[in-house]
Amino acid sequence: MDLLTVALAVLALFILSYRLYSSFVARSFELNDLNPTPACLVNDGVDYVPAKARFLFGQHFSAITAAGPIVGPILAGLWFGWGPALMWVILGSVFIGAVHDFASLIGSVRHKAQSVAEIVRAYMGERAFLFFLAFIWLSLIYVIIAFTDLTSASFTEPRYGGGVASSSTLYLFLALVMGLCLQRLNMPLWLATVIFVPLVGVIIWGGQKIPLFIPASWGVSPRIAWDLLLLAYCFVASVLPMWLLLQPRGYLGGFFLYGFLAFGLVGMLIGEWPVQYPFFIAWTSPSGLPLFPLLFVTIACGACSGFHGIVSSGTTSKQVEKESDCRRIGYGAMLMEGLVAVISLSTVMMLAQGDPMLKEQPDRIFANGLAIFVNLFGIDIELARSFALLTFATFIYDTLDVATRLGRYLFQELTGWKGSFGRYGATLCTVAIPAAYVLFVPSTLQLGDSKPIPTWALVWSLFGTSNQLLAALTLLGLTVWLKRQKGKIFLMTLLPTLFMLVMTLWSLFLWITPLMQKVANGDFLLDASFLNGLGASVLFILAVLLVLRSAMLVRR
Repeated sequence: MDLLTVALAVLALFILSYRLYSSFVARSFELNDLNPTPACLVNDGVDYVPAKARFLFGQHFSAITAAGPIVGPILAGLWFGWGPALMWVILGSVFIGAVHDFASLIGSVRHKAQSVAEIVRAYMGERAFLFFLAFIWLSLIYVIIAFTDLTSASFTEPRYGGGVASSSTLYLFLALVMGLCLQRLNMPLWLATVIFVPLVGVIIWGGQKIPLFIPASWGVSPRIAWDLLLLAYCFVASVLPMWLLLQPRGYLGGFFLYGFLAFGLVGMLIGEWPVQYPFFIAWTSPSGLPLFPLLFVTIACGACSGFHGIVSSGTTSKQVEKESDCRRIGYGAMLMEGLVAVISLSTVMMLAQGDPMLKEQPDRIFANGLAIFVNLFGIDIELARSFALLTFATFIYDTLDVATRLGRYLFQELTGWKGSFGRYGATLCTVAIPAAYVLFVPSTLQLGDSKPIPTWALVWSLFGTSNQLLAALTLLGLTVWLKRQKGKIFLMTLLPTLFMLVMTLWSLFLWITPLMQKVANGDFLLDASFLNGLGASVLFILAVLLVLRSAMLVRR
């Protein structure tokens, strides 16, 4: 088998699913463009801003497509073989992830662009609402921790990190300038695209010429310094108007994604790459954890992701211009993310067992594979690798600022904080915990060669578990809504809900078990293992309470 066969098969399956299954799902929700959307009704110029589908698709796609569909498939492929990973990406994207994203988006649009948590409040009560808000906010904290540290890791990579850091910084300034041109100068979108998209290519090239390095100072390593700077960026991005940074950055980030998809797919189609990595390796990971449930929480984004529902109901729903756009943006963007996951997995599939690259971190494996694909077009391999690493960093940027903004929204809902104090105070509280984690939680776990496990790796499985459980609980809340409003169509959300609940609660139990052992032995050291086990326990309790509440309502 070669990558060409895999690419053609996946493309055919995704096209058929969009034409057939997404059409069925959309018809079930009776989309009607005569219904005014919240973006058009409110249009406050800050959070509620109607956007054309082609514009919003790029922003939404870049917001949901972070490091998850890259890191997760690569890790799962390395541990279990590419076969289980590929099957979960395809089936999860079509029947679970895309349904979850679409239902979250249209559900929010139908409820005045309120979050999924507010929908839960309307149909499940105040107590369920508070449980759900707390669960979402805690899940976003893990998103911010994992992705912040992944970004700082790419910025401190010895050979290319300085150039990637420089290009990434220039990329953010470029987005700010584009936002000002669109809003203040009324520049047409087509003209802004013609001007600013080529400039992205310039900063990719220029970043390697002016690398940005942060020296160790005041006892803080460059890695931690970048973590703190990125969290500071998250704070600023969270409180700026949508039009100034988030919308243009998302739009430009979409071109990175489109470029990645184009280079990756064409590279798979014309490169004549044989599949060398094994289809199946083992039923357990190198750490001894079982394929069930680990596969389904290691690959979160790329198959199903609760974070997508928060984006759909938190920022995207406030910008939807008409209801029919929800199918393209919600269902379609998830399938595109599935393609990202497949291309990422292909960077493992093309490697033979024993290849030294298999010992590298996922971002290096990804950059190596994508650079090989890009090099087919005659682009210098070093520039191609820089493009790949910047693409990786851009994916994460696009999620970090959105995750922080959503965390701000949720914290304000929990506390009732209003106005400027609420906006700044809630954002500060959201970034404070990740900052404390990277500063004070030591990486005490060790790999076989005694190399400390980076922060992102310490929380990845728990991030994936909380993310997937969030998807299950979101589907649960939407199921209750559909059951009370639409009758029989609730089955298309109920069945995925049950599957995801089983996998994620099972995974959380695996995290809680070591904590119970530590407590039984009188070991209360606040290391990563203890804190992650404690976090898993809180998530487990909140999830069980929500499941019990929804079960009572569904039976009515």
